Amino acid sequence: MVVQVTLPPGSEGSPPHRHTGPAFGYVIKGEMIFELEGEPQRVVKTGETFWEPGGDVIHYQDGNNLPDAESAFVVTIFGVAGQPMLIPVSAEELAQRKNRRAPRLNTGTRLSPPPGWSSPRAPPAAAGVPGRRRRTPRRSRQPPR
Repeated sequence: MVVQVTLPPGSEGSPPHRHTGPAFGYVIKGEMIFELEGEPQRVVKTGETFWEPGGDVIHYQDGNNLPDAESAFVVTIFGVAGQPMLIPVSAEELAQRKNRRAPRLNTGTRLSPPPGWSSPRAPPAAAGVPGRRRRTPRRSRQPPR
């Protein structure tokens, strides 16, 4: 299933939930606060991607990080036939699993990534970008002929 989601300014997004399968998304406008169980909150900006594995992992946040503008993303969700695409998580289960949630950052304020931050899921940077080591091809391990 492919869905486009538009979040009004300052929207908290969906309540904590999970999906039966993986989800892959792309922010088409604005900034989204994204948080999965066991990972810190992060800001996903226009042109950036996100994903979640689905299954037992709780998706805590997909809120709008902008207090004065809409944000929008498109997401492709793969799920189990005959089951709902979004399964809300009860308050009781959240309390039982609170030790699995990463420490929260700047609760109640707009999040900004730290200087030099890049997504942990971002592809390696191109050669020539400061701070990145360029990979060199491995030499052949075959003996010379």
